[in-house]
Amino acid sequence: MGKIAFVFSGQGDQFPGMGKELCEQYPVAKEVFDLCDSLREGTSKQCFEGTADELKETKNTQPCLFAMELAACETLKSKGIIPDAVAGFSLGEVVAATVSGAFSKKDGFALVCKRGELMQAEADKFDTSMVAVVKLTNEQVEEIAGKFTNIFPVNFNCPGQVTCSGLTAEMAPFVEEVKAAGGRAVPLKVKGAFHSPFMKAAAEAFKTEIQNTEIKDIEIPLYSNKTAQVYEGDVAELLSSQICSPVKWEQIIRNMIAEGFDTFVEIGPGRTLTNMIKKIDPDAHAQTVFEVLAEV
Repeated sequence: MGKIAFVFSGQGDQFPGMGKELCEQYPVAKEVFDLCDSLREGTSKQCFEGTADELKETKNTQPCLFAMELAACETLKSKGIIPDAVAGFSLGEVVAATVSGAFSKKDGFALVCKRGELMQAEADKFDTSMVAVVKLTNEQVEEIAGKFTNIFPVNFNCPGQVTCSGLTAEMAPFVEEVKAAGGRAVPLKVKGAFHSPFMKAAAEAFKTEIQNTEIKDIEIPLYSNKTAQVYEGDVAELLSSQICSPVKWEQIIRNMIAEGFDTFVEIGPGRTLTNMIKKIDPDAHAQTVFEVLAEV
């Protein structure tokens, strides 16, 4: 048998009511939500009762997803399911870093709250948006984006799917170019041009926040969005710079598979990463946390 990886999802999969059943069914999950509520009042209420629009706001999305994902992870661990490595997509990397041992639960949550605030502040400065481009190669998407000053390929998700960030004013003509090339662009449920140069100030400010936080030794191998490799060196630099750098998700999964990982558990409210992993390697065993919990 190969190795198991926990992969933590990013923004876009959130929905009203997420985590409510976990909290009601598993005491360890409730402990996590209680901790998050003690640090940011109303977090669980926002997860369970917040509107879709409320949860779409980055300053809310990130702490709510962190709470839900950490609660789900602790539930799996209480069932004896322990990862051999972890990775997270965008904000999911902050959860993964916490699970890896780099931060305490309290500090990890405080960091993700600050990350959400900083990215929200930058998003509010510009009218920006994101789309997932499908049915084209990475090279085709990069070529089309290169025709525009403020459109950037930012998330290399899986074969035939690249997310792009940019100014909303340039997004419509970019989408038309994508269609003309035989592709399709799907708008994402986020407000901001994440992982692009528009987030540089947020990345720099977040680095300072991390440097002012106690960083512990990583106990579970943690894969980096920026390098697609296991974390080595400056944690603050890697975790902050990914905010304005492309997410190399497809390469992360390929590197994990090459290292003997054949089982992936998506920790999050949806199945976006599960679907991506199956497109990257149909032989990989990928399940959501809820599918795993239903079996144990």
